Amino acid sequence: MKSTLFSVAAFAATAAAAPAKNNLLAIRQAAPAITDATILNYALTLEHLEDKFYRDVLAKFDEGAFEAAGFEAPFYANLKTVSKDESTHVSFLTAALKAAGATPVQECTYDFDLSSVNKSIATASVLEGVGVSAYLGAAADIMSKTYLTAAGSILTVESRHSAYIRDALAQVPFPSPFDVPLDYNEVYTLAAPFIKSCPPENPPLPVKAFPTLTFDPAKNPKTVTAGTKITLSTPDYTVKAADGNSQIYAAFITVTGPVFTPATPVDGGFTLTVPTAPEGGAPVSGQSYVVLTGCNTTVTDDTTAAGPAVVEVSP
Repeated sequence: MKSTLFSVAAFAATAAAAPAKNNLLAIRQAAPAITDATILNYALTLEHLEDKFYRDVLAKFDEGAFEAAGFEAPFYANLKTVSKDESTHVSFLTAALKAAGATPVQECTYDFDLSSVNKSIATASVLEGVGVSAYLGAAADIMSKTYLTAAGSILTVESRHSAYIRDALAQVPFPSPFDVPLDYNEVYTLAAPFIKSCPPENPPLPVKAFPTLTFDPAKNPKTVTAGTKITLSTPDYTVKAADGNSQIYAAFITVTGPVFTPATPVDGGFTLTVPTAPEGGAPVSGQSYVVLTGCNTTVTDDTTAAGPAVVEVSP
C-alpha cells in the first residue's frame, strides 16, 4: 500500500537533503531489470566490500594488536579464515557470472573506519549481519535452482561468521530464531556509506539508497531491549508528513512482517520505543533494522522515507 502521508515532493525533498556521499552512478545508472545475473552481481558487490574490508583490517592490525584489544589468540587466526572465505566467495561469483556470459562487477573504492581493532570488529559484525539479510532477501527472486543452492551455501557461511564475531564481541551469537530479510534498496542503503566510487565499466544494478538513518550509541542506552526508548538520527535532513500533522512511524523489519511503533520528532531525528512483536511473530532481537515511514501497515520502497538504521536489540 502506498503511503498517503508523504507526497512525492516530500520524498524528493528529503532525499535531496540527505548527505551527498553516494558517488555510485556506476552501480545505479541505467539499471536493468532483475535477473539471476543481476542478483549474482548484487551479491558480488557485497562480497567485494567484505573481502576488501577484511584484507584492510588484517593489513593494518597484527595478532598482537588484537590481543591488546582483548581478543583471545585464536580470534586472529579465525578472522584470517573469514577473510579467505570472502575472497573465495568473490572468486566463485565472478566465475559463475563469466560462465553465464555476464560481466561481473569489479571491486570498488571504499571508506572504512579502521581507527581501532574494536571499531573494525564492530563493523565486521554489522557487515556479516547485513550479508545474511541480503542473501535471505534476494533468495525468492533467484530463478535458477543451481544459483539458489549456491547462494544458500554462502548464506549459511555468512551466518556462521556473524555468530562467531558476535560471540567475540560478547553479544548473543544467535539472538533470534529467525534472521531478517532485507530488500535490495535496504541493503544498498546500508552499504552505500562504505563505497566511495566504482569502476565506470561495472554493470549497473537496479538499486537506490534511501536517506541515511543512524543509531548513535552515544545518544542511547547501553543496552536496548523491547520497551527501551531510543533516538534515531536523521543527519542533515528532516522527515515530515506531507500534511505536516500525520503520524510518522518506525518500522522494525522482521521475516514475519514489520513491527510498527510511533516515532516522535526531536531535534536531529526521532525518538521511539522499541516494540514487542505480536504473538506468533518473529521477535525484534539481535541486529535489527528500522526504517521511518508514513504507513503503519506495510513497508515498501514507496512508503520508506529513511533508513534502515541498525539497532542491536538484546533478547
